[in-house]
Order: sequence, then structure tokens, then C-alpha cells
Amino acid sequence: MTTSSASHATTVTDTLIVGAGQAGIAMSEHLSKLAVPHIVLERNRIAEGWRTRRWDSLVANGPAWHDRFPGMEFSNVDPEAFAPKERVADYFEAYARQIDAPVRTGVEVRKVERNVGRPGFTIETSDGVIEANRVVAATGPFQHPAIPPIAPKDDGIQQIHSAEYRNPQQLPEGAVMVVGAGSSGVQIADELRRAGKKVYLSVGPHNRPPRAYRSRDFCWWLGVLGEWDAETMRPGTEHVTIAVSGAHGGNTVDFRALAHDGITLVGRTRSFDDGVARFEADLVDNLAYGDANYLSMLDAADAYVLDNGLDLPEEPEARNILPDPDCVTNPVFELDLADAGVTSIVWATGFKVDYSWLRVDDALDAKGAPQHHRGVSSAPGIYFLGLPWLSHRGSSFIWGVWHDAKYIADQIGKQYKYLAYHRATQSQADDKRQDDRTEPAHNASMMRVS
Repeated sequence: MTTSSASHATTVTDTLIVGAGQAGIAMSEHLSKLAVPHIVLERNRIAEGWRTRRWDSLVANGPAWHDRFPGMEFSNVDPEAFAPKERVADYFEAYARQIDAPVRTGVEVRKVERNVGRPGFTIETSDGVIEANRVVAATGPFQHPAIPPIAPKDDGIQQIHSAEYRNPQQLPEGAVMVVGAGSSGVQIADELRRAGKKVYLSVGPHNRPPRAYRSRDFCWWLGVLGEWDAETMRPGTEHVTIAVSGAHGGNTVDFRALAHDGITLVGRTRSFDDGVARFEADLVDNLAYGDANYLSMLDAADAYVLDNGLDLPEEPEARNILPDPDCVTNPVFELDLADAGVTSIVWATGFKVDYSWLRVDDALDAKGAPQHHRGVSSAPGIYFLGLPWLSHRGSSFIWGVWHDAKYIADQIGKQYKYLAYHRATQSQADDKRQDDRTEPAHNASMMRVS
């Protein structure tokens, strides 16, 4: 592993990997196994997102036995436990050292352009120019926090994205509105409630799998049921989030339980007008959607146990659904923020990708989204890695990105061998032409001697 240098000379390599998070490190491992020369560039530190773009108490959403690469286990973390974010970052740094990944940190990629009249790409960076035959965009999906345009224009309310949230002490006194009830939103809302804050949680359509059932984590259940291998989202689920958490040792997310503990649930946030937040009348439907997802997974797990004769303890109490709290039976459709004492809003509304540095025709669509199949771009020589549903449901998980990287590395390895063959045969042809040019002169010399 190397760090950035002060040299600004042009560097030549076969493959350039942009990003040294879990995706970039996984790709480096597989390319090294295939003996493909490559460089990994990271504008900050290895796995920087885990250190500085997460809240203080965040832990991995999957247990340590599952959320890791095959080549190394977490040190000092129980396999069934959920690794804290710092441990996750340390893990990837250690993994990069273990595989001797050629990482250059502190180097920003500013522009990638295809060469004209010759193979490959020219890459402008903050540390000079690199020429590569292939480029892997391994920057992941969490590039720019997305706050919807409905956000109120009110200087009196502190508004931050979940990427900027660190802990409850960061927010001013008063109630908090959390918009978005996926894994980030629900964990932040629960932490704020535990800190004594009055919390309003805006809940949209979601899946809420059991954290564990019949002594097995939901990650295990998704594996044996084949759900991780699903290649496409079910129609109509593009905007459905997943509510799962490893916080406090890992518990099933239960919105009704959160409400009974003091959080006020509301439907999807529709608008803000003159200090009044307005919500869709979909809270009941959204909770029912989550319940159906939860119960269907229990059904599938029970059937799997029966069909395979597994000795796993029954858990009938897992099917108990708490009674609806008052905020569900008497839903809030409008909330005067001042009257409710809301002084801050946390937007847990996801991220946007940013490939503005990738200036290669056909790599991106009109909206700037990657055009690819299983990470292989429609623009030859460009590859994408680390995106949700890149090839299957597990693509955005640590272990899933490792397997995606293997597939892409295999494609790169094939191209590398084809190019190596071309160079070898071209060299042989050049040598033969050189021999053909020198042989007549040699024969003429021999004739003069005779």
C-alpha cells in the first residue's frame, strides 16, 4: 500500500480504481489475484465514509460473521455482534495492508476522458496525470446528501442531513422532526428519543425484517431463502426503504413500539407551508406494508425449517403485533412546527451519486446515473462498483460488494489477457520485420567476403 507523493509525472497502469472504501479494496484484491496491474486512488483516507460520514453510535447493520470479506474476520468483535463504525473502518485499513493494496490516499480524481486514436483513458488528479486502459468507479452510492426541495426556507429551524448528524447534543433544545424511516432515520429517531427529545418520525413505505428469528439473524435467513441473490427489485418497490438496526445489540424495528415509547409517527412528508408541515394520509398503509413484509419472512422461515428438518426453536411470540398507538388511530396530518416546539429537522432521505468527473460518452444516462450491466458499463473500459442492486440484492452489503468485485475483476482480467496477447504478437511481428530488414544487408556482406 502506498500513499500520495509530491510527484506530478504521468503514471501508467492497466486499471485505475477510484475510491478506497469497501468496493475499491475488494476490487484491488481480485485484480491482484489476477495479476492485473492497478492503482487505487482515495481522496481522503481508506474507508473515510465510515469514520466521518456516519453518526457517533452507528454500528454495522449485519453481524460480524456476515458483514465482512471472506479473507479476514473482525478482530475483538463477537461474530454475532454488530461492529461499531470505527471498527469497520479499521477493518478495511487492515484488509488493505493484508492484501498490499496499491492505495494512494489524499488524491482526488478530477477528470477522466477517453483517449482519441489510442486505447485507454487519461485521468487528471490532484497528484498528476494517470493513463489507464480501464477505470473502475468504486465511489459508492453515498456521495451527496439528498434533501428534497420541499425543505422549509426557515432560518429559525436547524436542518441537517443524516450524513451530518453525529449525536443528540448537536441539535438545539426543542423537538426534532426526522424525515425518513429507513435504517438511518429510525436509528437516529430512537437515539434522540432516548436522549429525552420529543421526536416526530415521518414514515414512508418500508420493509422491516425481523432482526433475528428462531435463533438466526435475518442475514442468515435471507441467505438460505435465496433472497440475497434476487437480481431485480420487485415492481413498485423502488422507493421502499429497509428498516433494520444493529443498535443496542440488535432488535427488530417496531414502529408501534417506538410510538408507545413516545415518538409521534406521521405519514410521508408532503410539504411545508408558512411553518406548517403537512403529511400524506398513508401512515396506516405504510405500517401495514411493513407488517406484511415482516410476517411473510416469518412464514418463509417456518416453511424452510419444516422442509429441511432443522432443529431451531419455535418463536410464536414473534407474530404478536402491538396495538396501534394514538398517533396511528388519530393520525397527525398537519403540524405547526412552532406550536409543537420543533427546532430542528433531520433529513434521512438518502443520497445522490456524483460522477461529474467521469466525462466518457455512454457511461452515464441523461440524469447522470450509471449505464451498466452488473457493473460493466455500456462505455467500454468503464466499470461501476458498490451501488445498490448492482447485480443482486446483496450488492450494497460488505460481503455482496466483494462478490460483485470478483465478477467485474474477471471481466477486466479477460480484457487484460487479450491486450497482453496483442502486445506479444505485435512485438513478435516487429521483431520479424526488423530481422527481415537486416538479413539482406547481412547476406550482401557475406557475398563481398567470399
